[in-house]
Amino acid sequence: MGILENKKIAILGDRDGIPGPAIEACVAGIPGAEVVFSTTECFV
Repeated sequence: MGILENKKIAILGDRDGIPGPAIEACVAGIPGAEVVFSTTECFV
């Protein structure tokens, strides 16, 4: 059993790093994982 299986996930991506949709694509293959919030922000 993976650490993120059957969990609700909030994703906070970085504009100059890894954007939210890229992280969301990685999470998509985890059984039962549900992305409830995903965004890409600029932290300066």
